Amino acid sequence: MPKVSLAKWIRFSIAALVYFLWVLWVCNYWLLLGLPIIFDIYISKKVPWDFWKKTKDGSKPAAWVEWVDALLFALVAVYFINLFLFQNYKIPTSSLEKSLLVGDHLFVSKVTYGPRIPNTPLSFPLLQNTVPILNTKSYSEWPQWEYRRLKGFKEVEKGDIVVFNFPTGDTVPFNITNPDYYISCRREGIGRANSNPSLLKGFENRSQWEINSRLRELGKENILKNKATWGEVLYRPVDRRDNYVKRCVAVAGDEFEVKSNQIYINGEKVVNPKGLQHFYNIITDGTKFNKRFLDKLEISNEDMRFLGNGPSFTLPLTEEKANELKEYPFIRQMAMEEELPDSNYTQTWPYSTDYNWSRDNFGPLWIPKKGASVELSLKNLVLYDRIITAYEGNTLDVKNGEIYINGEKAKEYTFKMDYYFMLGDNRHQSADSRYWGFVPEDHVVGRPLLVWLSLNKDKPLFGGKIRFDRFFKWVANEQ
Repeated sequence: MPKVSLAKWIRFSIAALVYFLWVLWVCNYWLLLGLPIIFDIYISKKVPWDFWKKTKDGSKPAAWVEWVDALLFALVAVYFINLFLFQNYKIPTSSLEKSLLVGDHLFVSKVTYGPRIPNTPLSFPLLQNTVPILNTKSYSEWPQWEYRRLKGFKEVEKGDIVVFNFPTGDTVPFNITNPDYYISCRREGIGRANSNPSLLKGFENRSQWEINSRLRELGKENILKNKATWGEVLYRPVDRRDNYVKRCVAVAGDEFEVKSNQIYINGEKVVNPKGLQHFYNIITDGTKFNKRFLDKLEISNEDMRFLGNGPSFTLPLTEEKANELKEYPFIRQMAMEEELPDSNYTQTWPYSTDYNWSRDNFGPLWIPKKGASVELSLKNLVLYDRIITAYEGNTLDVKNGEIYINGEKAKEYTFKMDYYFMLGDNRHQSADSRYWGFVPEDHVVGRPLLVWLSLNKDKPLFGGKIRFDRFFKWVANEQ
């Protein structure tokens, strides 16, 4: 081996140390076999790693070779930056308006809460789970690594806007992804049971958890049989589930409740974020709202619903815009919409007659905390069943009125992770934790820092499509 300069030894030592620390974090010690490769790249140079760039006569490689080299380097760099440091995210729906708008492109920090080790490290850069056009998986299912997270700058706090992997997006019918698979199974099961009540024979006096399990089983059979409608049913690891963005309204250990559209944490009324909006039912003197007026109210096309044939409207408004609208002389009646609990119909998660909650009157609900234990019952099992099974990897069954976890009778359960409750600021136009439950700690992706681009899909290119006033706007978090 030729004499090696001190500078090369220093560069090798730094690269080897960083690689070794990464292997320790991953806890996959087979990756230590990569150290000899690093040694050869920096020190021994026995393998000509850049052979494909060399020419026979030693001349400078063609321009396209240099371009390919630069592109490969950029892809590798983007891959690691996207995995561990920062990620771009586009707001696809109006669930966070007016705090964040449809068409906002966010710069999301993964280091704020600590970068996660990827569950599926082998994947195409910048693609979440599907390769466009080809409609194939953008990742390899092997290898799969366990959840680990480096320490971040802070923990998730109440008021933070958070990007996370959709918790119930683990199982997805390829053709129909909304509503989620479990809600679809339940709906299909209810349909079958209504048309053939004998399918629920013997469940008349069972717990709601057992009834829901039976309904999902019936619905699952329908979905698996009807591939022409639903498509292939796919399983996705945590980091390959769709990304959602919502506001964290309660953290582990909190008691969360909504009364008449107002959130209470641990019994205390919280201060609402400035961008919070609700649906308002409005009756005019016959005046109809035109596009220009809706633009003035900053209401997107998809957020307006016309009710009936008369002068009745339902519009999503912030408190500020609602007060402004009340002053117009053509407004006859105006009130915030409120969905009350219905004892005959379970409207929200956990879809149990034992929890008569609604979108606007929800809870009280305790948010699970790592290391804390909860006493289990046939009533509250509907709150914690996905935590026990899908999120923390246990088996769960009910036999003769007794709860069994991993085959053993269980009267309580101790949580392995912290959990959060996430809501959209557009409270009446948001599919959030009120419909699918808790967000596990290992699903947290990162925190949006700023809006670097914003495009209004309702506007033409030269007619206000680009929202210049939102460029490089910091994402506000409320406490």
